[in-house]
Amino acid sequence: MRPISPLLQLSLLVAALAALPVASIAFYLLAGGTGATWQHLVDTVLADYILNSLRLCLGVAAGVILFGVSTAWLTAMHDFPGRRVFEWALVLPMAMPAYVLAYLYTDWLQFVGPVQTALREAFGWRRSDYWFPDVRSLGGAAAMFTLVLYPYVYLLARNAFLERSSGMLEAARTLGQGPWQVFWRISLPLARPAIAAGVALVLMETLADYGTVAYFGVDTFTTGIYRAWFSLGDRTAAAQLATLLLGFVVLLLLIERHSRGRASYHNTTGRNRPMPGQRLQGGRAWLAALWCLLPLLLGFLLPAGLLLRMAWAQGIGEFGSRFFHLAGNSLTLALLTAALAVGLALLLAYAARLSRTWLARGLNRLVGLGYAVPGSVIAVGVLIPVTRLDHWLAAGWQQLFGHNPGLLLTGGIAALVYAYLVRFLSAALQTVEGSLGKITPSMDDAARSLGSGQFAVLRRVHLPILRGSLFTAGLLVFVDVMKELPATLVMRPFNFDTLATQTYNLASDERLAEASSAALAIVVVGLLPLILLSRQIARGRKV
Repeated sequence: MRPISPLLQLSLLVAALAALPVASIAFYLLAGGTGATWQHLVDTVLADYILNSLRLCLGVAAGVILFGVSTAWLTAMHDFPGRRVFEWALVLPMAMPAYVLAYLYTDWLQFVGPVQTALREAFGWRRSDYWFPDVRSLGGAAAMFTLVLYPYVYLLARNAFLERSSGMLEAARTLGQGPWQVFWRISLPLARPAIAAGVALVLMETLADYGTVAYFGVDTFTTGIYRAWFSLGDRTAAAQLATLLLGFVVLLLLIERHSRGRASYHNTTGRNRPMPGQRLQGGRAWLAALWCLLPLLLGFLLPAGLLLRMAWAQGIGEFGSRFFHLAGNSLTLALLTAALAVGLALLLAYAARLSRTWLARGLNRLVGLGYAVPGSVIAVGVLIPVTRLDHWLAAGWQQLFGHNPGLLLTGGIAALVYAYLVRFLSAALQTVEGSLGKITPSMDDAARSLGSGQFAVLRRVHLPILRGSLFTAGLLVFVDVMKELPATLVMRPFNFDTLATQTYNLASDERLAEASSAALAIVVVGLLPLILLSRQIARGRKV
């Protein structure tokens, strides 16, 4: 048996640390048993957590499929006014966190908001004269998630539509199939794996959210975990709820994988030249443009306009010392996490490239599961072992030096950065792995033949080629950390706030105008990777 190289041993350590939070939850669950708090949850609210989470997932899945697939089909396979703008602009709602959208639409659509006020003034209505949907509801939460998460499905579905063999589509046309028949019988079934993958990502983000459902008063697993940990002070109950939520995520992945069965989705012809987009005329063209405008307007343009107006008219005073202090906290966490994530991702990807064994690939897949685990679950899983380690260190310090130093790790940002890495390391790893896989092994062999060692090859050959990908990976992690709310709320040190927590705290107190400056900063930062992505879409246009 070949000995494990030091680089692979280091990768094994990183993967073990990434898996530790989930393992600690399972251990704590088995060791803790069931207590009075868990029985109270079962008797009172557990059924609501399960039903609300299921209903929310169903509503969001239907919404993102409707908007994501339809807009992807229109921009990929048709030509109409504004298509070249819509094909990249439709990803912009991803920059708007769902909880920010929830605050804005609540202020805009509530009884004293501008919409209902204008209706009452225009028609002379009173409160009892009309019905208006309540945005602060489960349906409203599903709508918020749909508007900001449909781009996941849009991007994957559009790419799948563009990559389909033109020969298959032309054959269907010659057999008398119209555009709708081609869509329903050929394009949509062939794109189903991509659509299912996009929906799975959306549902994992939905289950991981805390700010939106908490603000709307919708009881889900994430609100239950936060309540069990802080309100009830029961770690075992929080771990049990976290385990159920993790089971939901695993079940989603298993259902998606099992639904494929033994179906094959490969192209069987080499005629893959792109087909010219079908030009829509008259009312159909403008209807397609309006349909693509609808999610863009509701998911980005209108909220961004409301946020800018609110920040300019009422929240401009918030751009003071307090704002820059919060921005400094957010930037420190995001930059530190991004730098560590890029370094660890490069370590894992390079170790897998050198070893080329199932162990290295399995370690990277294990690390990749972190993105599927909600932030609240990771927070609970990190706090359990880190708190015990803190108490052990404090006891040892007291024996050696005669005084108790307090919580060394939990009381600082170290544990919070660790939770971020477990959650978002996968985003950096996938980016680095994809780019490293494009470098031909012959370049490594040539450098080795010239006397360069493993690390010299990495420094002289790979790093110059990977520079752009490493920057992209760091940017993705940076933006994710800036927007992350559940893990930050649970694990932030005492009296330590970020832009995300400040936005949530002020909005929860109905101080939306004061929250607008922090929310606007989060949105602006979120636009950075989308600008890069939009440029790639524009450059890579195929039709």
